[in-house]
Amino acid sequence: MFSRFRHIVVEGPIGAGKTSLARKLAAHLNAELILENTEENPFLPRFYEDRRRYALPVQLFFLVARVDQARHLVQDELFGAARVADFMLEKDLLFAKLLLDDTEYRLYHQLYEGLKPQATAPDLVIYLQAKPSALLERVKKRGRAYERQINENYLNELSKAYSEFFYHYEASPLLIVNSENLNFADKDADFELLLQRIQDMRGAREFFNLGA
Repeated sequence: MFSRFRHIVVEGPIGAGKTSLARKLAAHLNAELILENTEENPFLPRFYEDRRRYALPVQLFFLVARVDQARHLVQDELFGAARVADFMLEKDLLFAKLLLDDTEYRLYHQLYEGLKPQATAPDLVIYLQAKPSALLERVKKRGRAYERQINENYLNELSKAYSEFFYHYEASPLLIVNSENLNFADKDADFELLLQRIQDMRGAREFFNLGA
């Protein structure tokens, strides 16, 4: 169905629904699913309690883990395997700029430039967005203990950082999806609408917004 989209990335701030959509897309397309393993980051619970203190270690852990996964993607390119991921390595810089001070960011950026693999851009990036209050409601609904410290102010900062990042993003075709009134995980009709929207894509940047 999506022969021109062999490597799809679903991105967006926490609570946007990127992992749920990535799972459903991978199953539908019979593609390899590649997920970032946030549960394995030992610094993440402490980060949500004290962002300033644990921002650098949490980012360094994610950087090493995502570089390993990105290298796996590079190897897969040789075989042309279809794959769907719920992260892109470039988004690490987005978080680093948001969370680190200038000295920490310079250190982080040096490591990032030295570690990142030479990978081709995805065939399609799906950027899920929603207003911070909707993101917070979804985060609370899933009930992860270490996410209880997340507040709307943090999600507002994160959403703005994502918007700025994708405003300048030109490496891949980009479908920007307002996910507030869409439930891809539980509503097949919503998922079918998205599939059709992807199939109909012709431009380098398009939008999908379903009114209330």
